[in-house]
Amino acid sequence: MLQVLMLIALAYLFGSINGAYYAAKFMSGNDIRLVGSGNAGARNAGRYLGKKGFLLTLFIDVGKTLIVLTIVKKGLELNNILLIISAVFVLVGHIWPLHLEFRGGKGVVVFLAVTLFMIPAAILIAGVVLGSGYLLFRKFTITGFFAMLTIPITSWYSGQTWTETIGLLFMLILVLLVHIFPRKGTKPSTSNNVGLKS
Repeated sequence: MLQVLMLIALAYLFGSINGAYYAAKFMSGNDIRLVGSGNAGARNAGRYLGKKGFLLTLFIDVGKTLIVLTIVKKGLELNNILLIISAVFVLVGHIWPLHLEFRGGKGVVVFLAVTLFMIPAAILIAGVVLGSGYLLFRKFTITGFFAMLTIPITSWYSGQTWTETIGLLFMLILVLLVHIFPRKGTKPSTSNNVGLKS
């Protein structure tokens, strides 16, 4: 039990290292939650900081996820339950970081990074669905959600255990809920958008 609690704490703390927040602080000195859409995620960072900010955000968010999962995989002898628990709490830390007043990102990058680590083939399938859907409907957000829905399905049919499949499904539900029910207090005022970078 102590080991599990320490793992949860480690995963949550790493997850709380929000890439968009620190990229914006480093590159502009501003709080990413007070500009653009108000979301502390890669998409808002890209709009506000440009390509470099977007890539730096991705590097931090993907990196923190892979570091935690690698530690668990190497140190705990491929315990699937502990691996998925650590993945869930990296996501929880990313979405609800304590030091950012529980106003983090929406978790898409973390979810995809977990998938890349656990089932690389699922990323390829999701990418094909995303690309095909965008060509047909020209709606990136909607096709993106459908692409992510293929991930737990791919997990099940690729022979992963029920632990990975249910864990990925649970994480996907969290990500979708954050998108469907935006958190209050994240929308910046008009004055905060003055002078933003293109």
